[in-house]
Amino acid sequence: MKRLITSLLSILPLISLAGGFQVNLQGNQQAGMGHLGTGFYLGASSTFFNPAMMGHSENKFDLEFGGSGIISSVAFQNQMTGDVSRTDNPLGTPFYLYGTYKINDELTAGLAVYTPFGSSVVWGDDWEGRHLIQDISLQAVFIQPTISIQASEKLSLGLGFVYATGNVEINRALAFQNSNNIQSGASLSGGANGYGFNFGAHYQATDKLGIGVTYRSGVKMELEDGDAEFTVPTPVQATVPPTNTFSATLPLPSTTTIGISYQLNEKLLISAEYSNINWDVYESLDFDFETNTDGFQDSENPRRYESSSIFRLGFQYMVNDKLTARIGGYYDESPIQDDFFNPETPNSDNLGLTAGLSYLFSDKLAIDASFIYINGLERESYYTGNNLNQDFGDNFGGKYKSSSFIPGIGVRYNF
Repeated sequence: MKRLITSLLSILPLISLAGGFQVNLQGNQQAGMGHLGTGFYLGASSTFFNPAMMGHSENKFDLEFGGSGIISSVAFQNQMTGDVSRTDNPLGTPFYLYGTYKINDELTAGLAVYTPFGSSVVWGDDWEGRHLIQDISLQAVFIQPTISIQASEKLSLGLGFVYATGNVEINRALAFQNSNNIQSGASLSGGANGYGFNFGAHYQATDKLGIGVTYRSGVKMELEDGDAEFTVPTPVQATVPPTNTFSATLPLPSTTTIGISYQLNEKLLISAEYSNINWDVYESLDFDFETNTDGFQDSENPRRYESSSIFRLGFQYMVNDKLTARIGGYYDESPIQDDFFNPETPNSDNLGLTAGLSYLFSDKLAIDASFIYINGLERESYYTGNNLNQDFGDNFGGKYKSSSFIPGIGVRYNF
């Protein structure tokens, strides 16, 4: 019983940390060329990508907003039985909003609102892994007031304060049999918030070569008074209270990125970036329940994620004075070790291919469009004796294959 309850608690990391829920869609211009923007300026969205470059605008005020539609699916094949299950995910809709105001030639202020974590996974109520996860819905919003300074002719610096807030709902089945054939289950929901910062530096080495570095700090999301509801047979309710509340601290990783850009000629810009994501802060997650019983105690849940890397390459080509085209690609490593891989976080190494267009309607108004295809490389993983979900069998596992199609559109306006 105790292991069953511990296994139940282990699903909560999805609130913020699952690699499959990290959303890299903070600007449609950048999304069109591999989601890079650390080494060069592309408007108010630099508030996120590199706040040091907010002052590179020639305008007094820049506004940028947009969103994307995430169409994703994951297929799982049980290698023991050959059975195949697929997710039925709803459309994910991350968004962004940026505004910058140039106070003078040296100082620029900005505000960013964006969604770095989100989307949903729905496996269904009756699939074979329902005791691990049935569905999850996640929403997270970061709010970032920012300032940048032109320290010298070539060097600029930027710093933003981040307030993060989010909500989650998770459902899964429990291995109890009701006399009236009602499936036992757990529903967990709650809100969390935390604080962090975004720092950036940019150095214009030559007229053509730019170098940028950013550091987005980790954020400790504090979840308090979360709601836990358990549908279990009456005899079990003394051990598993039907309702409860809980609190937890959920660590989000820091990200360090270095990027270079080179203006090959008047029309063609080339850029490359490397990011290191400090996922290894996600070593363990502990939960404090308001009500404990002999079989329902506070828990410690090791996850042992590893730091991972993202490699990006992108190209921007000015077709004419009105139209700009972009292409790019990236390789994103999964932070999840095989011994801790499960369908709650069906994340493998990802290969992303991107394309985008921008059209300038006037000196003040432009429209950006992007499209991303993400190929989650096939991965075969199983639970082992080191995994917490032993109650559901050490050998639950098989092959996972995922894919995503992500169209996006945005608007830019300045004056």
